[in-house]
Amino acid sequence: MQHHDICILGAGPGGASAALHLANKGIPSVLIDKAVFPRDKVCGDALSGKVVSELKRICPDLPAVLSQQESQLPSWGIHFVSPAGYKLSVPFKYNYNPEQDVPSGYISKRVDFDNFLVEEAKKRPEITLLEGIDVASVEKAEGGYLLTDKSGSLQLTTRLLIAANGAHSSFARQQAGIKQEPEHYCAGLRAYYKGVQGLDKDNFIELHFLKDFLPGYFWIFPLPGGYANVGVGMLSETVSQKKVNLKKEMLRIIATHPEFQQRFAGAELVGDIKGYGLPLGSRKRVISGDNYMLVGDAASLIDPFTGEGISNAMISGRWAATQAELCLQQQDFSADFIQGYDKAVYNRLWKELKLSRRMQRLLNYPWLFNQVASKASKNQALAETISCMFTDLDLRERLKQPSFYLRLLFN
Repeated sequence: MQHHDICILGAGPGGASAALHLANKGIPSVLIDKAVFPRDKVCGDALSGKVVSELKRICPDLPAVLSQQESQLPSWGIHFVSPAGYKLSVPFKYNYNPEQDVPSGYISKRVDFDNFLVEEAKKRPEITLLEGIDVASVEKAEGGYLLTDKSGSLQLTTRLLIAANGAHSSFARQQAGIKQEPEHYCAGLRAYYKGVQGLDKDNFIELHFLKDFLPGYFWIFPLPGGYANVGVGMLSETVSQKKVNLKKEMLRIIATHPEFQQRFAGAELVGDIKGYGLPLGSRKRVISGDNYMLVGDAASLIDPFTGEGISNAMISGRWAATQAELCLQQQDFSADFIQGYDKAVYNRLWKELKLSRRMQRLLNYPWLFNQVASKASKNQALAETISCMFTDLDLRERLKQPSFYLRLLFN
């Protein structure tokens, strides 16, 4: 039987970030994952400007270290393409110079990026990393939680549990009461292709909102070595109601859409097409309680419009570490005290998530979405607003200014 003050379940970006921030504060933690790293994670593989900012918060040198990895590509922005074909190109940084500037975003397979963070965790003596441990049981115990692995050979108690074990976290469902709601859940598919033509020279990622696939979206993200991450996403509610076969639809788009038919003519599918679920942050939830906090996908913090979740997982991991330090200082692990974590996370993210939810709803009205995309392509204020969702600018302050809305409406 092991006894710990802080146990983090899941060593993905949210859990690893929490452990690294705790280590920076000199606070030990045990970090547990059922996988042995490096391990694959089905995802879009894009690392937004917010991810870069979170890396800096862990250590100012980390983005530079990441930029030296052969497994990444620097990315300078996003192309949004509306149902009518309006392309809104949103750079992560305006007036950027790829030859001189430090990239604001990257693209890296999750098998590589997650391992990058885990390797950082391995360097820290404050972090005890337990890989290949499948925790089968998490039970409330006196003063915290009792964790038991599948074999029964490992048991540990913790005063504070940080659950960062992903979209299918049994703890989030069974102990925290987080339900999977089809209207706030997205189904996605990811495939790797080699030889896709027409990729952006500055590695802009592409989000295509096709009129015959609404309210879903199709993406193409460039990767090192001539590869691309290609996929589709759609609300689970719509998939169920319309009986959509996502794999069939994705292959249809590639084979028959005039633009993609040409771009994929000489491309080769590498490996399998894999599916995954995205619990969206399109409504507020209670993400903590007595002796626990939920982080990342376990807390349902994924962006409703783009499906991006890595940065929000890292942000929640950082705030979980901040709250954990307070809990230790005050010796208070009660739900009331830990509510400070919920407030901090939603104070940082809710305005962005709410705006993203509104943009997601535009997909139900293609004519309106086309109008917004058309206007945004000519209106820098609106384009910058969208850009804020992918960088670390404080969107909240801008949304408080009446002059912003005047520019938005009349420019």
